[in-house]
Amino acid sequence: MPLTMAKAGEDNLIKKIGGKPEVRQFLENLGFVTGTPVAVISANAGNVIVKVKESRVAISREMAMKIMV
Repeated sequence: MPLTMAKAGEDNLIKKIGGKPEVRQFLENLGFVTGTPVAVISANAGNVIVKVKESRVAISREMAMKIMV
């Protein structure tokens, strides 16, 4: 399922990252790598705040849709 459907506070593992190669590289640079634990902190107004590798990162809903957990 896409990261946008995960419940807030629930830990998930990244299974796949979709999108164009540039998008995948951008997300990988932010720490979104297959097999990495990720948790949604909050989602509002089209943005999603997630915790990945002990960091909080805000990404757009469109980017979050490309991350499968």
